[in-house]
Amino acid sequence: MKQAIGTPAGPRIEPRTWRERLRRFLDQKWFVNLVLVVILANALVLGAETLVTGPAYDVLVTIDHAMLGFFVVELLLRIVAHGRRFFRDPWNLFDLVVVGVAVLPASESLSALRALRVLRVLRVITVVPSLRRVVDGLLRAVPGMGAVGALLVLVIYVSAVIATGLFGEASDEYFGNLGTSLFTLFQAMTGEAWPDIARAVMEVHPWAWIFFVLYILVVGFAVLNLFIAVIVNGMEEMSEEERKDDEQKDERLDNLAAQNHEILAELRSLRARLDEDGTA
Repeated sequence: MKQAIGTPAGPRIEPRTWRERLRRFLDQKWFVNLVLVVILANALVLGAETLVTGPAYDVLVTIDHAMLGFFVVELLLRIVAHGRRFFRDPWNLFDLVVVGVAVLPASESLSALRALRVLRVLRVITVVPSLRRVVDGLLRAVPGMGAVGALLVLVIYVSAVIATGLFGEASDEYFGNLGTSLFTLFQAMTGEAWPDIARAVMEVHPWAWIFFVLYILVVGFAVLNLFIAVIVNGMEEMSEEERKDDEQKDERLDNLAAQNHEILAELRSLRARLDEDGTA
């Protein structure tokens, strides 16, 4: 008897548990976009609350409370869906803190924290992958930035000691003591009014421009640019890791496709042999 064996189309894998179904629901694109829209709308509502008074303000507060309730429910669903693994992800903890701070001002004793409700807007970082990659790159650059920051503090301190000794008597306003000199050189580092400071000192010490020019060259153009270099390097390392991960995923998919092709070929061969046996 001839028996036809169809090529299996492959069973559709459904979530086995209710938690898996809940995770799939929370990860759907439309729901993620909904959360993003509510976050941005909440930012507009919080801004509008600072512009209106009276009944309009009460309406905005009611809308704000409704949005906060949405965030709380969404966060609770994620905690239920992921269980203990929820607390192992730093971004989930960030969401928990931001939403928790927004809930606290409901208490009279913590009413001063009401201004921190706007921190809920920062949740957009966890929803938008590109923003999350930027923050990850900045965090990756923190160790290098710490080393550059230590170098910057050292240069400013040495320069402040030198400036206090050289210009303290000539310009007590800017270099009268070490603390004043540190603040003045920090201001000069930002580029704010440093020519005015230099000219005030040059009225007594005409050669003082040498000190200020060298200081600006070292701090403003060299050390500060090292911060940018460290951050860019961290971003490049993240991009390289993401590229390698994508290549590994593509390789796994190619291997899976090759295995599926071999299985289909074997099934076709088996079907051909069964057809031959059936017609014999």
